[in-house]
Amino acid sequence: MNTKLHTVAVALALALSSGSVFAVDGIDFHGYFRSGVGASSDGGIAEYQKNKVGRLGNEADTYGEIELGSEVYKKNDVSFYLDTMVSMVSDGSNDSESTLNDDAQFGLRQLNLQIKGLIPNDPNAVIWGGKRYYQRHDLHIIDTKYWNISGSGAGIENYSFGPGAVSVAWIRGDGNDVDYRVDNDNDLNVNYIDVRYAGLKPWSGAWTEFGVDYAMPNPTNKQKEYGGLYDAENGVMLTGEISQDMFGGYNKTVLQYANKGLAQNMISQGGGWYDVWHNTEDATGYRLINTGLIPITEKFSLNHVLTWGSADKTNDQINDSSLLSLVGRGQYQFTQYVRAIGEVGTFYQKDNNKDGSHYKQAGQKYTLALGLADGPEFMSRPELRVFASYLNDSEDGKSFKDGTANNTWNFGVQVEAWW
Repeated sequence: MNTKLHTVAVALALALSSGSVFAVDGIDFHGYFRSGVGASSDGGIAEYQKNKVGRLGNEADTYGEIELGSEVYKKNDVSFYLDTMVSMVSDGSNDSESTLNDDAQFGLRQLNLQIKGLIPNDPNAVIWGGKRYYQRHDLHIIDTKYWNISGSGAGIENYSFGPGAVSVAWIRGDGNDVDYRVDNDNDLNVNYIDVRYAGLKPWSGAWTEFGVDYAMPNPTNKQKEYGGLYDAENGVMLTGEISQDMFGGYNKTVLQYANKGLAQNMISQGGGWYDVWHNTEDATGYRLINTGLIPITEKFSLNHVLTWGSADKTNDQINDSSLLSLVGRGQYQFTQYVRAIGEVGTFYQKDNNKDGSHYKQAGQKYTLALGLADGPEFMSRPELRVFASYLNDSEDGKSFKDGTANNTWNFGVQVEAWW
């Protein structure tokens, strides 16, 4: 037995010291998590429309991502980099959470290869393939990615062209559970062609990015014979944005247009997912976003997100829909590590149905928090917050207290970190 253990130990030591296992420059360790504890009249934290009224003091889950990456080959200007990421989400209700009783869900979020140095005279251009978060554009305080075509794919990014760089990708993003009546072919294959141009600077302190996302549903023969929702048509989403340095911070304006199954993103705070659950052949939509992070004084700063969206004919029942959302988060720094945080959010959304009826949603959220962070910058993380939030459903939707009230309070402690 001892001989066998010694043999295994030697083999393991040799493997761990092998260059084929460890990268040239070691392992890159990144991640993100949020978690905490809270209470409301609904039991745990009541989460209400956080993508429209803001996330501070309005998140009930435990969520984490662990990312490990390694440059497995490096010679002169050529490098091969492997990137991996797993995630976990739960409601944070138990000590031991697993998939056994659906207490937690685990996912493989990224697994890809990125190659640099093989495109002549362009050492920063990347050839990549696999599964990845692809150039996601984020609105942090409402936890929304307004431009997010992620998944399994391949492409070339950051290829120098004129004053900027071009990125071209083919990414898969299937529509799940379209119709349970077509044997096991419940997923509708959807392929995206994503083309972006970034880096053009029209004047001092400004920068831009433009992109086209073309979605192509690809049904099987059996799905074509069945028809219906499987007859989804090709759709397009156009995005243009311009950012400007401002008072030591920035301001960004985004304009988007989408049609077919992509149109609903303009009113759902989505980033490009294709709707295969509704008839969207006549759907069109627009979205305007303005966001910024401005240091008002040395100690006080303000982050805001304004979203206005409109979409027509996103399903057979709705004639047109609109969304207006405004969220602002202010932060005052008492010391190097202690800050006061306030967040206010409001939204109004309306569907005008084809039968003449209307469906309205509206609400507000007000949050005060004391934060402990590792520095005075607005986005310094890790951060621990003690918070109190007031949530209000102003359309009297009885969203709280087991469907008996249109408002409630949240109290709690939350930690958020990325590294």
